[in-house]
Order: sequence, then C-alpha cells, then structure tokens
Amino acid sequence: MNEKIKKLKEIIDGTDNLVFFGGAGVSTESGIPDFRSTDGLYSQKYDFPPETIVSHTFFMKRNKDFFDFYKDKMMALDAKPDAAHYKLAEWEAQGKCRAVVTQNIDGLHQMAGSKNVLELHGSIHRNYCMRCGKFFDAAYVKNSEGAPKCDECGGLIKPDVVLYEEGLDENVISKTIHYISQADVLIIGGTSLVVYPAAGLIDYFKGSHLILINKSATQRDSQADLVINDKIGEVFGQL
Repeated sequence: MNEKIKKLKEIIDGTDNLVFFGGAGVSTESGIPDFRSTDGLYSQKYDFPPETIVSHTFFMKRNKDFFDFYKDKMMALDAKPDAAHYKLAEWEAQGKCRAVVTQNIDGLHQMAGSKNVLELHGSIHRNYCMRCGKFFDAAYVKNSEGAPKCDECGGLIKPDVVLYEEGLDENVISKTIHYISQADVLIIGGTSLVVYPAAGLIDYFKGSHLILINKSATQRDSQADLVINDKIGEVFGQL
C-alpha cells in the first residue's frame, strides 16, 4: 500500500462524517462513457455536438434526434456498480458516509446500496409525461420507438435529467450545501470540477480534510490535503 493510500485510509478510519462528491469518472469503470471525452463516434454518427443535443432547446425542437443520442449514449441500463460505488455504500452502512453527491444520472450508487444519494443532474430512472405527469421507468423510454410518448394521454415523456439551459433542483442543492458544510471529510472523486454550478458547491466545505481523487489534475488540487491521480475504483478497491 503506497503512502497516499495509507494516508487516505487513516483519514477515513478516523471519521464518522464523510461526504463524497463524484462525477463521471466514478462510472467510467462501470463502462459508462463520459460523453465529454469525444471518441470520434459523436462526430461521425451525430449531426450536432453532444452539448447541443443535451440542451433544453434541442430537446423541445428535435426530440427524436435528442432521444436517438440519449438512448444510445446516456442510458447504460446494463451497467453494474464498480468498486467505488460499493465502498461508498459500505461506508454509509458503517455510519461513516453521510451523503453521496453525484453529477451522474445512472443510478449506480443506489444499485450498490447507498441510500442518501443527492443527484445534482437527475436520473435516467425517473421519466414523466409532460402533459399528464405519469411516471415511466428507464426501460419504457429505452424500448420506445423514437421519442417516447405517454401510453395514456399521448404526451411527450421527458427524462428527469437536468439539460443544458435548465436549473438544478433547489431542494437537492440545499441538501448538498447542508451536508458539505457540516462534513469533517470531503472526498471529491472522478470529476475534473469544470461543470458549474455543481463544482462551486464544494466551496461550502469548512471541514478538516479535502481529498481529490481524479485521473488528471484539477484546478482545485492546490486546496486539497491529499491528491491522488488515479482511477477512483482502483483507489477505493485498496481500502
């Protein structure tokens, strides 16, 4: 076990008030691609950049094109939790981890057993008819032809995910601020901290240990007590 992992283990062993703040890197080890890391597929297969497609305007104007991309690239229904998801659920069960704050929409934290998950950008597992409000699960959306329609009123179904141009849920934000501002240890993992307003929420942390685990450097590295540049699942797997 190297020195950084040893230090991380000591910090975690010594706290019962840890909050985890995670991004796309937490789920890439479960095989879910980070759509910002352009793999060339997008440019070949789609007529618009991903950022344009996942905007509110595009969703309203070209919902079939939106759902072609969304179902193909953002709905990984076969994905399973990885070592990081399971370790966080274990810490919650032990009374160490108070909350998981995630920018991901895949529901893998809940699948791994975490109960108190704050989803900043919503979830693919919640979908509502825009006309009558009826709820639909992810499978209904994934298996529908083109843009999914309500089986009762025929209205367009919208995933409960935060698109570009849409605001974050105020209730989720206030809970996130509460947990981060009260935490003793904040672990930030699998995020480059470039997506705002989500990234700005870590400024509420006033506790004793700020830990950053990400494959590449972030603009917040200088503020952290411990920086580990590695895959989060591999790091957590050693604890």
